[in-house]
Amino acid sequence: MPTPSRAPQRTHRPPSSPPLRRRKVHPPPSTRVPSKRIEATFGFIDLAGFTALTETQGDHDAADVAARFAELTRAALGPGDRLIKTIGDAVLVACPTPDNALDLVENLLNASTADKALPALRAGFHHGPAVEREGDVFGAAVNLAARVAAEAYAGEVLATKAIAAAASDRGIPVIEIGPIALKNVKVATVLSSIGFMGGAIDSAIDPVCQSVLDRRAAAGQLNHERKTYWFCSLTCAAAFASNPTWHVGGAKPSTSAPRDRASRRPR
Repeated sequence: MPTPSRAPQRTHRPPSSPPLRRRKVHPPPSTRVPSKRIEATFGFIDLAGFTALTETQGDHDAADVAARFAELTRAALGPGDRLIKTIGDAVLVACPTPDNALDLVENLLNASTADKALPALRAGFHHGPAVEREGDVFGAAVNLAARVAAEAYAGEVLATKAIAAAASDRGIPVIEIGPIALKNVKVATVLSSIGFMGGAIDSAIDPVCQSVLDRRAAAGQLNHERKTYWFCSLTCAAAFASNPTWHVGGAKPSTSAPRDRASRRPR
């Protein structure tokens, strides 16, 4: 009997799969807002004693004063100057150069002096780089300007080196205060007080030595009880700062009273 032939075995091979194509995944659109680097003179200017004004006159009157201050700031802006924002009773401005900043603050001081409803102003300026984004500015230079302004007394304009040098070149009296330790700033910053006239007359009498002097040529100025006094020398300014009430004819303060910042540096 013939042996049945065995059917040839078939090896099953699945059809080869086509090579996988990697799908290109596009990253999601960036959510970062466009920004740019700028360099400018930044200044914070505010109303001294605004909290007390709010307490005595009420919120509505205080709001009117703050709005009036913002209007005067806008009117004082020169070519290239910008009002970045208002922060309650304060404004943040940016100017192309230190000279532009000096023009702005002098115009604003003169305008505020003529407006009897406004308290005295104080200001701090610093020149440096920053990041501009959506109309606002950020960076160490902006923060430093805010810290400088916080050191100023009523009627005083404080500034760092570049602004002080520009003021000196223009013949504006400048008093170098020296290195000041500012909050959250690692290195002490050399500050200077800029002696703007604020709309005053040309001549004044030094309350210490009683000499008549020209305000523009004065060695410095100090504010006491909302009045400005001018000095022929830093020696007279220091003597006045140590005991202002005695030099203006008031009662001599007790020697046991603690000394404030005004007695340690000119304002």
